[in-house]
Amino acid sequence: MRDFYGTPTIWMIIVALGIGTFVLRYSFLGLLGNRPLPAWALRYLRYTAVAVLPALVAPLVIWPQATGGQTDPARLIAAGVTVLAGLITRNTLAAILGGLAALYLGLWLIG
Repeated sequence: MRDFYGTPTIWMIIVALGIGTFVLRYSFLGLLGNRPLPAWALRYLRYTAVAVLPALVAPLVIWPQATGGQTDPARLIAAGVTVLAGLITRNTLAAILGGLAALYLGLWLIG
């Protein structure tokens, strides 16, 4: 396969992406860091973790790499047990340990 980009072009892309990343982060942290955020922004930021964590975990449950992307009943059961344990106990550690136990028990029983 033929190289489409030379070394200077690659370095220019890397530097441009680095500057873009810095500008994006500085615009929020550097310029707004010393000012209080409006109430509406704080209200929306409160839900960031609730939106991001399921988006990170869901693909790992539905299309796990360990099974070649095939849905696995053991992982679905473990996810359900984790959610249920978290809702019942309101304890993060209990949810994690319950999901862990359900995953290993499911893998042992189902295979």
